[in-house]
Formats: sequence, C-alpha cells, structure tokens
Amino acid sequence: MNIGTALTKSATKALLLGSGELGKELAIALQRYGVEVIAVDRYQNAPAQHVAHRSHVIDMTDGEAVKNLLALEQPDFIIPEIEAIATAALAEIEAKGGCTVVPTARAITLTMNREGIRDLAAQQLNIPTSAYAFAESFGELRAAVDKGIGYPCFVKPTMSSSGKGQSKVEFPDQLQAAWDYAKASGRVDTGKVIVEAAINFDFEITLLTVRALNNQGEAQTYFCDPIGHRQEHGDYRESWQPQTMTPAAIKASQVIAEKITSAIGGLGLFGVELFIKGDDVWFSEVSPRPHDTGMVTMVTQKQNEFDLHARAILGLPVDTRLHESGASAVILSGIDGNSVVYGGLAQALAVPGSEIRLFGKPQAFVNRRMGVALATAATADEARIKAAIAANLIVIKPE
Repeated sequence: MNIGTALTKSATKALLLGSGELGKELAIALQRYGVEVIAVDRYQNAPAQHVAHRSHVIDMTDGEAVKNLLALEQPDFIIPEIEAIATAALAEIEAKGGCTVVPTARAITLTMNREGIRDLAAQQLNIPTSAYAFAESFGELRAAVDKGIGYPCFVKPTMSSSGKGQSKVEFPDQLQAAWDYAKASGRVDTGKVIVEAAINFDFEITLLTVRALNNQGEAQTYFCDPIGHRQEHGDYRESWQPQTMTPAAIKASQVIAEKITSAIGGLGLFGVELFIKGDDVWFSEVSPRPHDTGMVTMVTQKQNEFDLHARAILGLPVDTRLHESGASAVILSGIDGNSVVYGGLAQALAVPGSEIRLFGKPQAFVNRRMGVALATAATADEARIKAAIAANLIVIKPE
C-alpha cells in the first residue's frame, strides 16, 4: 500500500480506540512509517495521547459517540486496544467500507467477549480447553460448579482484561464473593460470568502470532518464540522469552494458535494464551492486539510486538525471530495520587542490560501498572532476576 504524509490531505490515518501503554508503543511504531495517529480514550492524557498527532476523550461504549468521532476523523484504520468498545458501531462502520477495523469487526466482537471466543475454540474448532460454563445468576453458577466444574475453579467476567474481576475459588463459601466481584469488575456487564475448571498445568505462555502478507500478497501465519509469564490475581507481574518447552508442545501450541487466528481472520498480531503440561496444550484466551506480557519483546526481538502489529496492519513484511533472551517485570504503584514522581531511575538503569519504560499515566492508585522494567541476559532466568531488581529500584512518591 501507499502511505501518505501525516497532517496533510494525503495522510494515512490510524485511530486508536484505547490509548494505554500498549497503544503508546503502537502509536510510535506506526509513526515510524509516517502514519497519522489519533489516540482516543475515556480519560484525558492517557499514555498514547502523549505521542499521538491529536487525541479525543469519549465514552467508547457509546455507539453514537464512536460513529460521530469516526465520521469526523475518517481514519483508514480503526485499531481497538481495549474490550469496552461499542462493537456494533464498528461493524456498521466496516460494512460501509472505506476503513479497516483491525483485524476485523467480527474479530473484535468475538474476542472481547469470553463467551464468543470460548465457544469458537471449543465447540467449532475442537481445540482443547478447560471445562467451562456460563452463568446468568448466582444459582446457575453454583449449579455449574456443583454438577461438574468442581473446586478449585476460576470465576471471571465475560468481558474484562488484565485480570479484572477474576477470582480463584477453592471452597464453596468463596463462590458468592467471586460472583459479586465478577459482576462488579468487568469492562461491561454482559449479564453473564464464566466459570472454568482448574487445569493442572506446568506453566502458561503467550504465543504471539502474526497474520501478515507474504511475498505473494497472501495472508500467512508467523510465530514468535513462546513467552512465559507469572500472574498475581489474574494480572501479569513478569514475563520472559523464550520459555523452554518440548518440541511437541511448541508444535501443538502453533497448531492451536494458527487455527484460532485463522478462524478469527484479518491481519495483525494476536496474543494467544495457552496452558502447558509436558507435551499437552490447552487454549485459554486470545487478544487481537499486542499483549501486556509481550512488552518483553521490546528488548528480545529486533521487531517487537508493536512493530509486528504495525507492519502487519500496513501490509509490510515481518520478522518474528528472537534476538536475545530477556524478561520484563512490572512497576506497580504503592500509593494513590495524581502527578506522582518517580525516583531510583538512575539506579535501575545501572543494572547491566536493563531498560525502563515509564508510562506517564496521569493518576496512580495502589497496584496500578505504572511502568515496566526490561532486561536482557544470556538466559531468560538471569534476565528475570535483573528485571526484578530494576523494577524494585523504582520508587513512586507523592508529588
């Protein structure tokens, strides 16, 4: 494709629906190819808005507000970053033609609701998953657990991200609290929650999977090296690349990732989450955009996940090869406050092979992800130690 000149009549325009830390890096990646970037979020001064050509603040679940903004900006690409979006409006815009929803409006609708994507994987594609059920009331939830899901289990909103609203339930007296938390904490209350049986897995991975055009102009699937990660309360705390796996598990993971992303369709990068035990692999979730655990690729790959997403969207060649072993560790706020200050940056960057990314979020609250420490080393295990040390050296203080 031809790319115009930003801020002129020929501009190629990309509109980001959601402008967090992942959107910020994607905006930078797109701008390297001359794309004009418009960053949209529900609050002012979101990270991607710091670097975009211009920005807007709207309720992205309001279909009319979304359509009015798209009519004003007339972007070539609409790139969702979060789940809380008026997907029906995107489908309507896509049907009219003239712009591309990344990867497609159908993909956004499917993946932003756990019911749609789980049924696609388990029922239509026969991909291995944990046992699961959907519940519209606490009574249905309790019956599903008692009649087959069992304990321990996980209760989640059908629409959420970064672990919000997820609970591990080990005993019956914890089920009500899990139901209440899932109903209150999802991006949007769909009226349902999902309950999943626990899988006895060794570890979980993110397999970054790219659908991009090859030299013949045909869609082809490419894979990054597997990324291992550790979560707390359903939210990622550290990740590393590569995660050691058996050849059989790697092959099975790639087969599953290709099946699910091909069924979803479109071009771009997908974060496919999988559970691994020996040679066995189970599908967990898929995001049709850069993944938080994939921030490690900013130091491990020559083309990181944001570069890969931008290239795939624009129809450019991609290279998913690993450059160096590395790890990431999140920098969490321990305080609530506006316009906080950061100390310890010099000390953190003195850790050999380390990098720090501070997101610039306008408001801090306890356990909010405010930045990430990155590190490279001869092995992923060594890099994990270095990244954790660097992250712990950053101090977030009141203004």
